[in-house]
Amino acid sequence: MFYWFLKWIALGPLLRVIFRPQVEGAEHVPEEGPAILASNHLSYADWLFMPLTLARRVTFVAKAEYFTSPGIKGWFQRKFFAGAGQVPIDRSGASAAEGALSSARRILESGELFGIYPEGTRSHDGRLYRGKTGVARLALETGVPVIPVAVLRTDVVAPPGKKFGTVTRPGVRFGRPLDFSRYEGMENDRYILRSITDEIMYEIMRLSGQEYVDTYAARAKEEAKRGDKDAKDAGAAEPADQKQAS
Repeated sequence: MFYWFLKWIALGPLLRVIFRPQVEGAEHVPEEGPAILASNHLSYADWLFMPLTLARRVTFVAKAEYFTSPGIKGWFQRKFFAGAGQVPIDRSGASAAEGALSSARRILESGELFGIYPEGTRSHDGRLYRGKTGVARLALETGVPVIPVAVLRTDVVAPPGKKFGTVTRPGVRFGRPLDFSRYEGMENDRYILRSITDEIMYEIMRLSGQEYVDTYAARAKEEAKRGDKDAKDAGAAEPADQKQAS
């Protein structure tokens, strides 16, 4: 109930008036029944704007810590994230990744839409990075279609490292559903999982127009941080070197 309150009364109308999000291909999302919405990930605002363009509820998984914090702040946090369409990762799994898949299976088994970011984390530079194979495993284990999604310009609304950027019109593009039933029973074949994931990422790239980088986003972020640190250290050392030379 709180989800619909936020979407249609408290938060959704305000976002629609201020940002006027554009949507293309919403007809590819089924009016009922389960489906996986596999999206690129430019900003923390993605999980606000993508569901806003659909009449149906879209559920994501979120860190369990968002739902277990104590006190009044923790209570409001739980209410907000639950109301915004997020559920905690099932920590009974062997890992956070397996826990996320367990939570996703329950959502799909109940006939709902499940949103997932195959890159695993936000892009730090606007490019599209290699997808993790969890989305492929989920598609094969549940037998539901995968709908590729591209969010556009959300990194202008809320750039990485900032709470807010510039008011602009974000966009959401939904592609045609992808059916992987031809691979039924092959969810443990890592080559099949990689092939399916790459096909999904290709469709996302085609919809978004992003440059594709065949490495994981988390690794690219770490490399970028190390590069920034090395440049900063070199800059700090330069005045001392110049002083010694003089």
